[in-house]
Amino acid sequence: MGLFTRRASPVDANTATATGNAREKTGRRGIMGGHGRRPYGGAAGETWNSRPTFGQWFKATWIDLLTMVAMGAIGLGVYEAHPAPSRSFPVDFYNGEIVYPEFSYPLRHEIVPIWAAALMASLIPIAVILFMQIRIRSFWDVNNAVIGLLYGLITAAVFQVFLKWLIGGLRPHFLSVCKPAVNLDGQQTGVGFRQIMYDRGICTGDQNQIDDSLESFPSGHTTAGFAGFVFLYLYLNAKLKVWSNYHPAMWKLIAVYAPILGAVLIGGALTIDEFHNWYDIVAGAIIGTVMAISAYRMVYASVWDFRFNHIPLLRHAPFTYGAGPTSLDGFHDAIWTRKAGWGTDQGGAWGGAPFDAHDGPRGTMAAPGVAVGGVSNDTHGHHGSHIGNGHGGPMAGDGAYNNGRHSIGRRPVPPTKNGVQGEQTV
Repeated sequence: MGLFTRRASPVDANTATATGNAREKTGRRGIMGGHGRRPYGGAAGETWNSRPTFGQWFKATWIDLLTMVAMGAIGLGVYEAHPAPSRSFPVDFYNGEIVYPEFSYPLRHEIVPIWAAALMASLIPIAVILFMQIRIRSFWDVNNAVIGLLYGLITAAVFQVFLKWLIGGLRPHFLSVCKPAVNLDGQQTGVGFRQIMYDRGICTGDQNQIDDSLESFPSGHTTAGFAGFVFLYLYLNAKLKVWSNYHPAMWKLIAVYAPILGAVLIGGALTIDEFHNWYDIVAGAIIGTVMAISAYRMVYASVWDFRFNHIPLLRHAPFTYGAGPTSLDGFHDAIWTRKAGWGTDQGGAWGGAPFDAHDGPRGTMAAPGVAVGGVSNDTHGHHGSHIGNGHGGPMAGDGAYNNGRHSIGRRPVPPTKNGVQGEQTV
């Protein structure tokens, strides 16, 4: 048995209408088979969480690989291009005072070079993901985590290089690199009001350094750092279940926030070596964080909902929220922690869409009109908790039954003939 090969998980006996493990066996092979087809034509009860052949994996992933190569080439081309705008800037006033001394810092060596920031933001998360497989042992978890990480890193990199090229900005050491040739006797020879504005035509320094010093916004270091480490932060939270339905140990909180500390240190170092302004760093952090969250949600079933955020999404089969534990297709134990029942069929297998209080635990089915434990009473005046004919869980509302509809499939009901308003839950 290989590192990423899992044993088939038993089908839960109380999920008769749930979709998941019980799939029809067909002669068609490959992970791109249609609905209802088994991935490899295996035995009954086999799950999707098994290792494909290289050809099957490549068939499912080649479009992503091609897109990554294309976007990487585009990003590299834009990165090597000269800045697009002809930015104007003042140097000194009539009395010789420097207008913007914040752009007069000396050129220093970078504490964290851009290549080092990119390597740390990619290799450290990949190393952690692989280390987690000691217990998780899931090919698709590794596949989704690594590809999702690359989604975020590459998209964030291309996004920020376009902003640098088209918008840019002055680095704190711009004037030291530019070495402007201006009159020192107070006579202004530029353009604009009182001829105090100049462009890069007055610069006498190294052209490559001048190009780089005109592309300060946003910070590429910070963009890469936050894209990689925020993704790792989300991954660790999902696998360690730090914010879930039990009280975790403190070391898990420290482990989850360690990547965020690393990203902040990368950005903070840029203020020490004077390679970026504070707003460049903030913009890079925002771009990297947005891309990391977007990429994580593309490859996992949720970002924050602790019931589903550890489940890798498959390209060939949809994930069914609320269909019970068998909808997890063997991914119920694709986590590191084993506390509070996590890692078993019973742990965390709650039905319903994220934050949907209408569905009961484990997709269990009950007879029509049977109430399940407890009464819901929130600040909006909703009372009662019942389930219908076995297609969903508790319905929070006025105590009426849900008439056999699952909460994620209900639609608004128009008023009846006698004017009574129907069900409004969507």
